[in-house]
Amino acid sequence: MNYLEQIQRGVDYIENNIDQNVTFDAISKQAGMSLWHFQRVFKALTGETLKTYIRSRRLGLSLSHLANTNARIIDIALNAGFETQESYSRAFKKAFDTTPAKYRSSGEKRYCFTKVKFDESYLEHINKGISMQPEIYKQREMTLVGLRTTFYGADSDKNNVSEKLPQLWQDFLPRLGEITNSTGEICYGVVRQLSENSDELEYYCAIEVDSKATLPEGMCAVKIDECEYAKFTHKGDVSKIDSTINYIFSTWLPQSGKRHAETTDLEFYGNEYDPVSNSSVMYYAIPVK
Repeated sequence: MNYLEQIQRGVDYIENNIDQNVTFDAISKQAGMSLWHFQRVFKALTGETLKTYIRSRRLGLSLSHLANTNARIIDIALNAGFETQESYSRAFKKAFDTTPAKYRSSGEKRYCFTKVKFDESYLEHINKGISMQPEIYKQREMTLVGLRTTFYGADSDKNNVSEKLPQLWQDFLPRLGEITNSTGEICYGVVRQLSENSDELEYYCAIEVDSKATLPEGMCAVKIDECEYAKFTHKGDVSKIDSTINYIFSTWLPQSGKRHAETTDLEFYGNEYDPVSNSSVMYYAIPVK
């Protein structure tokens, strides 16, 4: 049994007992490894300690308990591994920019990002395909021109990404030559929420233009405001981008001390991107504050 299979057994045990008092010793025994060695391999593969992984998983799962049960907040806090409701509320506020009580009463679902279940391909992807520490940079204001569609993402039960986005790119790329006064060679994928209480999104395939650009027939302009961004490297098959996004929202963001600025996510497709190469590189950036 290789390390990935052993780590998978340990992670499966965590997931199956996430609401219980899971001990590190029990986890490592399920994996058939010493605790010290399990922790070393787990950290090397995932970039997380066992403690932060379990805490972030429980914090994320508490969203569902708040939204879908009548359990007392103190009980949810204790089940999530916090010693007091106050410490839970502080961590919740830091991660999601609201309190548990306000989140429950609002009925909003916008923060409910699911944690990808670890399997071999995901662990390999985390280890090889994601820059664990993103580049934090200031995105300048820019204007893009391209094609637009609406869609439902992978976190929605109406998920239609595969039906909408590849076709949009197929329609857009042959028409790049119609866009006048473009600047640079990077194409952008632009992802925005249509409204605060909807899981429907809008998506643009676009390229940056200067102020003299005109709109080709059927295309539209979209403005990107100046904002601080966290930019992650995604290597390999772009179809695995959901693993990168899930890592960002379920693991990196709650621990980063930052919050999603709830504006525009950006995908970058430059000279390093090759849709038929396993060494392809693209970037996914989220606005943070």
